Amino acid sequence: MKHTPFELGASADIHDLYEVAVLGRPVTLSKACAGDLAKCRAALMAHIAKTGAVYGINTGFGELASRMVPGNDCRQLQLNLVRSHACGVGEPFGDAQARGLWFLRANELARCHSGVRPEVVETLAACLNKGLVPHIPQKGSVGASGDLAPSAHAALVLIGEGKARVAGPDGLTDWLPGAMALEKAGIAPLQLHEKEGLALINGTQAMQALGGLALMNSIKVWHAATVAAAMSLEALKASSAPFDAPIHDLKPHAGQVETAALIRNFLQDSEIRMSHINNDPRVQDSYSLRCIAQVHGAVRDTLENSIKTVETELGSATDNPLVIWKKSGGEFKNIQTISGGNFHGQAISMAFDFACSAMVSLGNICERRAFQLISDPTKILPPYLTRNSGLESGWMITQYTAAAIASENKTLAHPASADSIPTSGNKEDFVSMGMWAAQKLDRVAGNTAYIVAIELMAAAQGIDCHKPLAPGKGTAAAHKKVRKLVAETKSDVSLSESIEKVRAAVLDGAFLSL
Repeated sequence: MKHTPFELGASADIHDLYEVAVLGRPVTLSKACAGDLAKCRAALMAHIAKTGAVYGINTGFGELASRMVPGNDCRQLQLNLVRSHACGVGEPFGDAQARGLWFLRANELARCHSGVRPEVVETLAACLNKGLVPHIPQKGSVGASGDLAPSAHAALVLIGEGKARVAGPDGLTDWLPGAMALEKAGIAPLQLHEKEGLALINGTQAMQALGGLALMNSIKVWHAATVAAAMSLEALKASSAPFDAPIHDLKPHAGQVETAALIRNFLQDSEIRMSHINNDPRVQDSYSLRCIAQVHGAVRDTLENSIKTVETELGSATDNPLVIWKKSGGEFKNIQTISGGNFHGQAISMAFDFACSAMVSLGNICERRAFQLISDPTKILPPYLTRNSGLESGWMITQYTAAAIASENKTLAHPASADSIPTSGNKEDFVSMGMWAAQKLDRVAGNTAYIVAIELMAAAQGIDCHKPLAPGKGTAAAHKKVRKLVAETKSDVSLSESIEKVRAAVLDGAFLSL
């Protein structure tokens, strides 16, 4: 898929993040933007020449902010900063997550509020366009003062240190020393000037990248879960009345109204539903069927609110100190360097926590529907979706898997943003824990995709039990999509690989178009 290059410095949303980080959309720095970066840099250096201490340019960092650094050591200060702060541990970020950090850092720097030279942004752009992936350990950020450790590891590669992978004809290489990776890509190592090390590591870009991509996955999982819910309604011959528009007009939450409309469309012209509509003794279905619109709708609204918060952050300046200016006649005037707290990740930490809690709820209701499909107490479906129960266990243990994952999710629902631990000699005495919030959301979204996969497969098996009656137009298309991935089971088989295959399709967005 070919994409128009993303112009650095422009407004970005999570779709831009996904396209650059996952799909390899190229980025570009316009001549006008490069010119502005150079002008802003010159104005900043002139300002520093007639000013005393400016944090991070001629002072130490954190608790050491009152320590002045001689002018001839200011560039070494930036190199020392990047090296000393690169102390993350654990497994590395995923390739897309690491590229996402670089992209978002480049895009913020291009807005001229960090005072870096255009060469810094150009180097980041070249690394992205040449397919480099920096090695960034997952553990080490508390989500305030920016994502210091992860961003420092990303910055190491730019100066020819650290580790990276490089795109080649056979895919990405193994991890190479940073200098070798740059050489393979034909990129010269960056020489850090005043403030540039700080500008590369001080911001919320790691949180933004991990959490933003996790939100994209969450939306895909939500769509697949809603498809699965409609299929479950068919398989269990549940009532469609709870999705009638007048009910939702009386409680018009946007997500609820949208979900109910989707369900109605999926069930349209269902022979399965019509076969029992006039002779069903059940008065009401269980909540996991009857309240799909209310629960899935609330999850959707929560995800959308979280996306709005994250996209505000994507368009923010999160460095410290920030370079504040007025632009007049193409020149940067009234330059100030102001120390503040835009690097603090509280807003997105809470957004990721809310989204994480919502996805846990989505997984919980999907697991309950999977239970009904597999252990159907109404006897509409054969026990454990097998035609020879007793001799065969059928789908019995898939519900155990869903239950185990749902319970794991519940332990991950505790909000990271409720925690704080002081750092930097208590100078940084309240932190957001936004990185852990983003990582939890990523993990829960991936876990919930497993539960949704199990429901999709069990519902497809249940629909097959009603042949020759056909499901609704939408559920028929969904059933067909599932059957392209995995076959109907006729006897006991191991379902692990099938679950993995359907989960991968969920996270690929295969159910978005239904």
